[in-house]
Amino acid sequence: MIVADQLNKHFKIYETKRGFVGSMTSLFSTKHHLVKAVNDISFEVKEGEFVGYIGPNGAGKSTTIKMLSGILHPTSGKIEVSGLSPQKRRKEVAKKIGIVFGQRTQLWWDLPLRDSFDILKEMYKVPDAKYNQFLKLYDDMLQIGKFMNTPVRKLSLGQRMRGDLAAAMIHDPDVLFLDEPTIGLDVNAKTSIRAFLKELNSNEKKTILLTTHDMDDIEQLCSRVIVINHGQLVLDGTLDDLKQTIGLPSVMEVQYRSKPENIEPLHGIEKMSWENGKLILLYDRTILSSPALLQSVTKWGEPIDIQMKEPEIEEVIRKIY
Repeated sequence: MIVADQLNKHFKIYETKRGFVGSMTSLFSTKHHLVKAVNDISFEVKEGEFVGYIGPNGAGKSTTIKMLSGILHPTSGKIEVSGLSPQKRRKEVAKKIGIVFGQRTQLWWDLPLRDSFDILKEMYKVPDAKYNQFLKLYDDMLQIGKFMNTPVRKLSLGQRMRGDLAAAMIHDPDVLFLDEPTIGLDVNAKTSIRAFLKELNSNEKKTILLTTHDMDDIEQLCSRVIVINHGQLVLDGTLDDLKQTIGLPSVMEVQYRSKPENIEPLHGIEKMSWENGKLILLYDRTILSSPALLQSVTKWGEPIDIQMKEPEIEEVIRKIY
């Protein structure tokens, strides 16, 4: 559904000197340095996948989204969305994609939400019957009916984001690009947005590419994660793949009826410690399996509670960067 092959986007940043004279001189200067915002990135997203596209600020995430949607042209490389080039056939691609920028609305600021939807309906030439079906479906999914007649500028951030998501789906696109859709939202608004996106992906079979700094978005929504840094692809795989690649230890917490006296060191255990009356074991699952470790800890004493924990995604991302 989405193909990026050896994708590059380079920007020339021209030097600007201080002061009036310096500014005038800079107008005729050719001195510049090259910024490689996206540097030789390749990936494919299959139909129906929900992919997280993550990285630190300035990594090239938004630049990639803008190239995939046809807003920017790549310096070099090949892009296809639903079999079409966003640069050569932008109008056709626009009918197949929806896009949401969390920090920039596509709604008309002073108009009621309903008027924005009506304008988009005419732009995309959505038939009346399909439009009415859209309004009912997205009122059920996003509860937008309560503020349809409210000017966009008077909507809360959560309401405005729900409106933007609905607007992106008004023409029933196959692909949805989301750039920080939960930024600045409270817990309740994030929960509502995530539930909507899950339904779009699982029930409507929409292909979704999501950029975000909220690791809860990644853990709750994405089946696959692509990590970029300094414009280059760092990792591509499932969350489990990323955790195993980084090599962070798994954790087992054991609370005993009474503290064992004979605890034997095992190959694969990286660290043992006692915290709040619990034995904390950090271990490498590639060396020591969880069932084997469980068998050992029950020999050391009588457990009354055992908890297994995997590395948090924040730890994984921190280690990558």
